[in-house]
Amino acid sequence: MFDYKSFLKTVPNRPGSYRMYADEEKVIYVGKARDLKKRLSQYFLKDVTPKTAALVKHIHHIEFTVTFSEAEALILENNLIKKYQPRYNILLRDDKSYPYLMISKHPHPGLYFYRGSRNIEGEFFGPYPDVKAAKESLKLLQGLFPIRQCADNVYAHRSRPCLLAQIGKCLAPCVKMSDSEERNYKTQVNYVRMFLKGQDQSVLADLSVRMEKLASELKFEEAAIIRDQFQSLRRVQESQSVSGDLMIDMDVVALSKVPNMACVHVLFIRRGRIIGTRSYFPAVESEDSESEILEAFLSQFYLSENRGQSLPSQIIIDRELEDLDGLRESLKMISKHEVKILWDVRSERARYLRLAKENAQTSLKSKLADKSTAKQRIEALEHLLSVKGIDHMECYDISHTQGELTVASCVSFNRDGPDLSRYRRFNIQGITPGDDFAAMHQVLTRRFKDPDSGQMPNLVFIDGGLGQLKQAEEVIGDAYKKSSKARPLVVAVAKGEGRKEGLETLITGYTHEKYHLNLADPALQLVLHIRDESHRFAITGHRQRRSKARTHSTLENIKGVGPKRRQALLKHFGGIRGVISAGVDDLSKVPGISEDLAYVIYDSLHEL
Repeated sequence: MFDYKSFLKTVPNRPGSYRMYADEEKVIYVGKARDLKKRLSQYFLKDVTPKTAALVKHIHHIEFTVTFSEAEALILENNLIKKYQPRYNILLRDDKSYPYLMISKHPHPGLYFYRGSRNIEGEFFGPYPDVKAAKESLKLLQGLFPIRQCADNVYAHRSRPCLLAQIGKCLAPCVKMSDSEERNYKTQVNYVRMFLKGQDQSVLADLSVRMEKLASELKFEEAAIIRDQFQSLRRVQESQSVSGDLMIDMDVVALSKVPNMACVHVLFIRRGRIIGTRSYFPAVESEDSESEILEAFLSQFYLSENRGQSLPSQIIIDRELEDLDGLRESLKMISKHEVKILWDVRSERARYLRLAKENAQTSLKSKLADKSTAKQRIEALEHLLSVKGIDHMECYDISHTQGELTVASCVSFNRDGPDLSRYRRFNIQGITPGDDFAAMHQVLTRRFKDPDSGQMPNLVFIDGGLGQLKQAEEVIGDAYKKSSKARPLVVAVAKGEGRKEGLETLITGYTHEKYHLNLADPALQLVLHIRDESHRFAITGHRQRRSKARTHSTLENIKGVGPKRRQALLKHFGGIRGVISAGVDDLSKVPGISEDLAYVIYDSLHEL
């Protein structure tokens, strides 16, 4: 057993990085600290998280490296994580280099797609989030600016213009050029450079001046070539979305998490344009907090090799993190410029952040719906309940506001995930307001009134405890007494202490056998997914029913929308239906409605 007391006596109060080993060679955790002694001492306290307790049990020995600063420790930590891929670290499993566009260093430079270590001479622009985004940009530029695309060895052995030169896509610097042609080629290369730096207006202005000068000199053919290039460039500029206020380089990072899975989505914005987006799925444990995941992602993603000068001037994140000083200092060391990390943002930055959050949530839902993930979870559930062939599951939940307008939901899942075509809602009537047991009894009675007709589930989940479970046992048991079909398995999903996710208890019908699982269990992940979807569907139905029952406009409940703004909205869109169907951009065009208020109105009218 590791003698931590003796070890801690040898640890200094200095910044550094440390490695925990499971045996003589296997590294299971890498960390960094501003004060090594204080940080390592915390692992051996009595009150630690389950993940830390499991880690400590496997420690064979610990090694550490003292550094001059916390920033150096962070860089060292990142390099060691990539080298050892420790089991207990949050890992970003994406070690591919990023694609760039490159203008080569040559008497007649060419424009190329480039990926790999930047150990060759040239000007690099990027990084782009993926190969497709980089190659689409390259294709666009090659259509706008006639500079060479051939490799240097091909260029060196040409004696006559190639096909690209014959169709006007290259100025053919491989053959002898006049002084004016040389100047024109250098000008085109500079246009590419300016375009990649976001200086489109300067390129257009210069082309306009050149076109007018050539026309005044009666060189109409050359002026026509410049005119065509000017028009092509302006069409491209008009088709691209550009922020009028934020002509800067920044990345926008947002996180979405469910038990045992997380998605970090990054928007890459260069000179006011979104040049691409990408979703990352770091390997996480159920005990990892969202802040821990995001902090680990930022250090591994931005301190990776070959980032250097390509780092943006700003990184926007979706939450405040406790200790970012070390990361800021590390980023400044490798990029040679200050990189701001912001979270409480407004206006255009807030708009981009909302977009990143929405993409993170969507990507995570898509990942959860992946067939391989769904298969793993349903097989784990079958193993837990000792059944086979589950192909139709239903979950029931009740929603109301102090007993008013009660709605019950039924959501359906198959082996591939949600089966939206079988979702149903039931308006509950004729019961004592607030009586959830009676509401559950009524919805199940209506659903299972004729088990021999239609497709019935072979597994039924009830959101609630023993009270709701007894209603299900009574209704489903009576319904299947005279049925030729097998009675479905019934399971109640009872909330745990403090209604905290991950503390739920599964109770099987009729036997009342209980299962206590943790969030790392794929079976519980599936159950919570079904339960949460049922809860969402019930609440949505209840809110829609409550909204229809009101005699006053739904706009009256939105904070910041008074009589004048309400009248302006209704007049602009021709009624409440027009307001509901309008997007954020449309709402913000109404006089008196700011962009922030437009988001509030949109969210209030479309809340799930």
